[in-house]
Amino acid sequence: MTDTPGGSPLPPNGGQTPLMRSPRAALQPEIVPPPSLRRSKRARHPLVVAGSAFFTFLVVVLVAFVITLYVGRQRFEAAGPLATDKVVNVPRGLGTKDISDLLVREGVIDQPYVFVGGVIALKARGDLKSGEYKFAAHSSIADVVGTLIEGKVVQHAITVPEGLTSEQIVMRLQENDALAGPIKEIPREGTLLPETYKFTRGMTREQIIQRMESEDKKTVQDVWAHRDPDLPLKTPEELVTLASIVEKETGRADERTRVAAVFVNRLKRKMRLQSDPTIIYGLTGGKGTLGHPILKSEKEQPTPYNTYVIDGLPPGPIGNPGRASLEAAAKPARTKELYFVADGTGGHVFSESYEQHQKNVAKLRQIEQGAAAQAAPAADPAPAQAEAAPATGPKIIPAPRGRAPQRR
Repeated sequence: MTDTPGGSPLPPNGGQTPLMRSPRAALQPEIVPPPSLRRSKRARHPLVVAGSAFFTFLVVVLVAFVITLYVGRQRFEAAGPLATDKVVNVPRGLGTKDISDLLVREGVIDQPYVFVGGVIALKARGDLKSGEYKFAAHSSIADVVGTLIEGKVVQHAITVPEGLTSEQIVMRLQENDALAGPIKEIPREGTLLPETYKFTRGMTREQIIQRMESEDKKTVQDVWAHRDPDLPLKTPEELVTLASIVEKETGRADERTRVAAVFVNRLKRKMRLQSDPTIIYGLTGGKGTLGHPILKSEKEQPTPYNTYVIDGLPPGPIGNPGRASLEAAAKPARTKELYFVADGTGGHVFSESYEQHQKNVAKLRQIEQGAAAQAAPAADPAPAQAEAAPATGPKIIPAPRGRAPQRR
């Protein structure tokens, strides 16, 4: 550095002329001072800091939510702990948490929080239905929730056989523990349609009775509307009465119209029907069987239903006939047959004349005697019980012409 004439120091280049650098110095890179590390006032603003933290938090929550959703969905659809099918009754009034606890206790699910979370995710908290459910083995929570939402409750069934009396039907309903409530009174005979009825647990017995009455009414009206025009019956009630006798006389589908024809032909000829089941109903009042073969004295005992004593049809049905017997009574076979007797094989043999009928009866006696001899070959043949009628089936046996037909 040199001084100016005035004594002021001058920079090395005099403030004007660049300093000459040596060739070696010129090849060296020029040293630039580092930038300042001081953050701008804008970057240090509290709102920016808070926004950055909030954004980071959202990212973390979103990632956690996606992971939870993925894992939860896998568990929601994974196979459940049930080893075998199981029926569980879900009472009314339970909330989602209560239902999940119940399912855990019953071993249907083992992850209640997944169940509750799945219900919430599906927005189905108000759609879970009460009732009796059957869950299949290893049902997933998704399957369980779907079943509860759709209300796929267990369907029970009760089968009412044809020919039962109303009192017998009531007894069957009372014995079924899946039904609820009492039956106020025994329905009128012949007003319940025998059929298989499905129901859910807790349905009342009165509801089943009402369904049976409704189905019977529709069926009788339909069959009556399509009856033969020359049928000797005046009302649908008489049709039900005749059908109830046909129902009791044979259980074979191929015989119903022929049995009905025998009774229709007798009605047209003003002959007594002489049906054994009418004797039994008159004596028991529809409570069941006698417990022994019909005795001769019982045949002669007058009751309003005994068709050996009364003319025409009894005052009402002797049971509840099914649709097949109603149709047979409404459209009987076109025959002239007046008699039928058991054939020893579960069926019957029919005839138009009394003479032929007697021959058929004789054949039946031979069959019965042969069966008795085979059953007790070493015993002395027991004398025939004059008081009892064979229990092999209905046998219409008229007496010689000029007398009222008799039944054995």
